[in-house]
Amino acid sequence: MTKDIHAWLTPRLDRAAALLGGGERPVAGDLRLGIDLGTSDVVAIAVDAGDRPVGVELEWADVVRDGIVWDYFGAVGIVRKQVESLQQRLGVRFERANTSFPPGTDPRISVNVIEAAGLEVAEVIDEPSAVAGLLDIESGAVVDIGGGTTGIAVVKDGRVVYSGDEPTGGHHVSLTLAGGRGIPLEEAERLKRERGAEIWPTVQAVFEKMADIVRHHLRGHAVGTLYLSGGSCALPGVRELFAREFPALDVFLPSQPLFLTPLSIAAYRPGSATATKTYRE
Repeated sequence: MTKDIHAWLTPRLDRAAALLGGGERPVAGDLRLGIDLGTSDVVAIAVDAGDRPVGVELEWADVVRDGIVWDYFGAVGIVRKQVESLQQRLGVRFERANTSFPPGTDPRISVNVIEAAGLEVAEVIDEPSAVAGLLDIESGAVVDIGGGTTGIAVVKDGRVVYSGDEPTGGHHVSLTLAGGRGIPLEEAERLKRERGAEIWPTVQAVFEKMADIVRHHLRGHAVGTLYLSGGSCALPGVRELFAREFPALDVFLPSQPLFLTPLSIAAYRPGSATATKTYRE
């Protein structure tokens, strides 16, 4: 049964946003750590036994592109710094962490970074499947719009039966904005985060492309709900666009969509939904 969005999920996502760069001390009980190596950012979240965030670190960084860690030493350095910061503030020592990968890419790419940062990898799962597991989805499709890719996981009877991924994501939104306005990419990234409503007309076509990707991967699958995840989903207009593109489906956009995938990674346990088929163009 899907978790109640307002009673369970929303407080955890809002808490993650409120804890950004902070934390609570002391913390009792066992904690779990999740590390999300994204195209635009690296996020580390520590959660307690009830999957409530207790510490969050985020760094906007260009170390991963389309599921490939192109700046390996930069990625390792960021993860080390984030883990050390969480350990200092929370008064604990992390020896293990969960991590993830875009569907169809090599999980070892993320695993190698986590291990080089001095941690043992507890679990590794593709990103949309992690979200499906967190939400206890019985039937539906998760659409994870990451920095470099759009990932899809189809869930039937509580099990991920298909996952796929294609290279169009938040980075492409920034590239379109930079080209359309004749501004540096770094400024486009800032505008995307701070002035979403203003830049929507310029980048809407990129999200229409993402909707086409989702439509392609949903062929042959009967679903009733799309669950959106990823920081780019926070732009005003995204939910409305997907609702318009998929009028027969319910479209769920969580509060703080930037933190849904990292929270799902941290909270993932063996026995949650796992993919049985992967696909990549």
